[in-house]
Amino acid sequence: MVKAPKGTKDILPDAIYKWHYIEKIIEKITSLYGLKEIRTPIFEHTELFVRGIGEATDVVGKEMYTFLDKGDRSITLKPEGTAGVARAYIESKLNAHPLPAKMYYITPVFRYEKPQSGRLRQHHQFGIEIFGSYSALADAEVISVAHSLFSTIGIKDLELRINSIGCPACRAKYNLALKEYFSLHIDSMCPTCTERLERNPLRILDCKSEICRTYTKKAPVMLDFLCTDCLAHHNGVLAALDASGISYAIDPMIVRGLDYYTKTVFEFVSTNIGSQGTVCGGGRYDNLVSDLDGKPTGAVGFGLGLERLIMVAEATGIALGQQQKTYVYIAPQDAAQSVAAFSLTQNLRNCGISAECDTLGRSLRAQMKYADKQGYAYVIVLGREELSSHQVQVKKMTDGSTVCVVMGKIVDFFKEII
Repeated sequence: MVKAPKGTKDILPDAIYKWHYIEKIIEKITSLYGLKEIRTPIFEHTELFVRGIGEATDVVGKEMYTFLDKGDRSITLKPEGTAGVARAYIESKLNAHPLPAKMYYITPVFRYEKPQSGRLRQHHQFGIEIFGSYSALADAEVISVAHSLFSTIGIKDLELRINSIGCPACRAKYNLALKEYFSLHIDSMCPTCTERLERNPLRILDCKSEICRTYTKKAPVMLDFLCTDCLAHHNGVLAALDASGISYAIDPMIVRGLDYYTKTVFEFVSTNIGSQGTVCGGGRYDNLVSDLDGKPTGAVGFGLGLERLIMVAEATGIALGQQQKTYVYIAPQDAAQSVAAFSLTQNLRNCGISAECDTLGRSLRAQMKYADKQGYAYVIVLGREELSSHQVQVKKMTDGSTVCVVMGKIVDFFKEII
């Protein structure tokens, strides 16, 4: 038997209603914030992610699904959503339209990594991107979108953690301080951090090794190295969050895993899904558009894993909607009435009433058991007598009561009670 590839998971019909529920909330909230949907390709030229995300990142170095197509071009399945949206922003000249350009997406993303709780090799991401604003208020607005989503769903045990990693100028000074500090301990640290020391010492702060974490806890703090402009921006974000009543914790260890981030970085973290508790992460990336050959453009956004969001909601006992059920079941008494049952079913559907009829040739008894198990609200048995009298008995499945209805009035009957 051929099975689904490792790190992928089917979303089956009995669970898809949870996704629809969340997607409707996303649609409502993004509308409130003036965000418009964008859909970018599942795959892009590999160069986009190497230049946009950063060649030294784990995503580019270890996790991308990259292959040569039939034209011998290097193609990569998108590992995150931001770079593709930035490419579309530049290519489609969205900067010629009124700014800021405020967009959102729901997309599958692909990363070759060890599957873990709520994170698969193909998972799904809700993200927002705001291009064209350098204001700290845009950072706060992005954070408030995520906060509104969690509040609307009913998730209360998430902590917003925020930091600033400054601009390239002040971060260069910080990297020198980190390199000097970690050089004293690097012989005791993991091989990955040994590589990062030369290439990108900031990434050492994100190491999950317990040994390395003993040293990162005492490492220099980026907030002490912020230039005047970056410090003012950081304080502006915090002031806007305070004014909005959104609580937060300053966390100097947050650096995020992608090189395009500047200034604000943040995460929403849960304690209900184990050690991998980050549900949403994002920040500002003012150099991304120019790195991709566009004009210098302020930008900020976040990405949120929907699988993890569902896990967090269910871990706290939140019901994510309910499975939609068909309303009426038409049961032909025998094969002679099957076409008439099908016709009546189609008539109900055409009038906006969800209905189903037997297509397996089951006995009436088997049909009734099926209707009860599937949870139909009403059942109509259609036999010779019903067809000749042009009247049917509509059975309410919750209490077994029946109502006699003229066949020509069935649609009106259900429209009155729905």
